Amino acid sequence: MRETAPEGRGPVRYGPPVPESGRSVPPELAALLAAAAGRTAPEPPGGGPVLREAAAGYWWRRGLRGHAEDSLVAPGAPALLLALLAAHGGDVLLPRPCPAWWTPQVRLLGRFAYHVPTAPEAGGVPDPYALLETVRRVRAEGGDPRVLLLSVADDPTAGVAPPELVRESCEAAVAEGLHVISDETWRDTLHHPQDTVLVSPAEMCPDDVTVLADLAGGGLVPGSWPCAIARFPPTGPARADRYRDPRARVLDVLTALGAVTAAPVAPAVAHALGEPEDVSVPARRAAGVHGRLAAAAHRAVLDAGALARPPRAGRHLYADLGPLRPGLAAHGVTDSLELENHLTARLGRPVPGGHRFGDELGALRVRLDTAPLLGTTPPERAETLAAREPERLPQVTNALAALSAALRELA
Repeated sequence: MRETAPEGRGPVRYGPPVPESGRSVPPELAALLAAAAGRTAPEPPGGGPVLREAAAGYWWRRGLRGHAEDSLVAPGAPALLLALLAAHGGDVLLPRPCPAWWTPQVRLLGRFAYHVPTAPEAGGVPDPYALLETVRRVRAEGGDPRVLLLSVADDPTAGVAPPELVRESCEAAVAEGLHVISDETWRDTLHHPQDTVLVSPAEMCPDDVTVLADLAGGGLVPGSWPCAIARFPPTGPARADRYRDPRARVLDVLTALGAVTAAPVAPAVAHALGEPEDVSVPARRAAGVHGRLAAAAHRAVLDAGALARPPRAGRHLYADLGPLRPGLAAHGVTDSLELENHLTARLGRPVPGGHRFGDELGALRVRLDTAPLLGTTPPERAETLAAREPERLPQVTNALAALSAALRELA
């Protein structure tokens, strides 16, 4: 998606970009970065004491109690996930659909990734019965499933899994001896936080769940400052043996990769993890704005005769254009790759198809990001993010009209 040349359709480097917030760098964070620009001592792998303590505080405020020794910090979620998967070994079970960057991490390690259907009410968490059947089948075929990777606030579906589904899926996974890795990158982007119940798997199965989050996804730091945090099960007797301690093994992998947070960035990240008002308030406001834009895009999709689950988190929407199949065929669109190419060219921005997220190629699904609806210039984006009713602004109405027109053409 970063390049649309035909020869670039397959490689990982042309995968879809993560939905952006459109926010500028908060002045306080920029000042901290500038003040630390002269730091020459590198940040240690996994983060120094100040950074890990700030990460522990972030999780503590979300009901996941722990200490600095239960946390690690890495330069971005991909490096952190790669280290986690390497530490646990075995094959990996993923929901279908799932974030586009998950499967490449599994394959890079030479492991097998098995996609499990999600329940109708939410994406990001596999159906527990389908999960048990997949584990049984994989083992019968000689596989070695050891990890379940899921997300309670999901990319690409923008759904939030109900607590009862999370519990059933996690209990099924733990009963089968799987370790659960919960990607909670989008948990702080709920569109209606007062009306949405989000429960982490680590609250339900505290000894069997590792949680990770990319701070750029939640809006605490800019996307150009890659930083992610992980929270491990609380310290227990097994942690005395580094060869049985997943955190120690993850730290070994991060060290071998040289995956360390840039030293000048560390003070700003620690400040952001403390969630002062100068960081948290704009982030929450941006989440609300993107929620309104996602709701408007959802209405445009339904008005065109397509389908989509109501978006509840994130900066995106997952649309199913299957009901428009006859009209799509008239435009030469018969699968999600052709749909991606058509809408990307028509809208002039990346519109990744469902095949990027593990869906079947024949399923006519796409992820629609809301950042392009903010406007095309920094002043327009800033105006939209500050508005109480952003969908009434001209730059937003024009972008929504272009989306509606493109969908109606396909119908």
